[in-house]
Amino acid sequence: MIRIDTIIADQQVLFRDGLKLQFRNFPELFIDVVDEVNDSELLISSVETHQPSLLILDLNLLNDDGIEVLPLLLKKSPSTKTIVLTSYANHKYVKDAMKSGADGYLLKSHSIADVKQAIFDVMDNKTYLGSGLHITPPSNYSGDDNATTRFEDRFMIKRRLTKREQEILKLITQAKNNKEIAGELFISDQTVGVHRKNIMRKLGVRNTVNLIKFTFENQLV
Repeated sequence: MIRIDTIIADQQVLFRDGLKLQFRNFPELFIDVVDEVNDSELLISSVETHQPSLLILDLNLLNDDGIEVLPLLLKKSPSTKTIVLTSYANHKYVKDAMKSGADGYLLKSHSIADVKQAIFDVMDNKTYLGSGLHITPPSNYSGDDNATTRFEDRFMIKRRLTKREQEILKLITQAKNNKEIAGELFISDQTVGVHRKNIMRKLGVRNTVNLIKFTFENQLV
């Protein structure tokens, strides 16, 4: 039996504890959880230190999201196999995660048998995609990714914005005007204005005061 040094990256302590208990019921696998973390900075440090065989990764981490941090993790430990185990089923998240280097992707609503199969597959250098998931739009896809719902969380809201829009949003919350932002990012103030309008449209707010309030309430920066 091969020992699989594993890191679990997830904000929910109860979920991490439950997963570790389930691992004990895998007689065919010797999964040794060498660390568990809840934010991206700790995760980067842990992966570099432990060089784990396996990473179980939720996309919604403190400080950053799992999709953005994945390429850096693979640079720190190229041999680590990564399984995304999350609540987000949107095909765009699946596609982006796989493009960023994930070896497997499944949902927390899948069974523990699915988790076991995912581990078997990725450790055997195969790709695993949970049932019902897609990397291209399913046939019933409406195409409305920017619709605001009361069920959206920080991860989903932030993923609506491009990297440039996230940079500009951070500077807006520092009370900088378009000209100041333009000078800092080496773009025109007209371009900043367009980005500002797009940000407010995507986040469903009508003015800068509400934009800043919404940003801090949802911890987007």
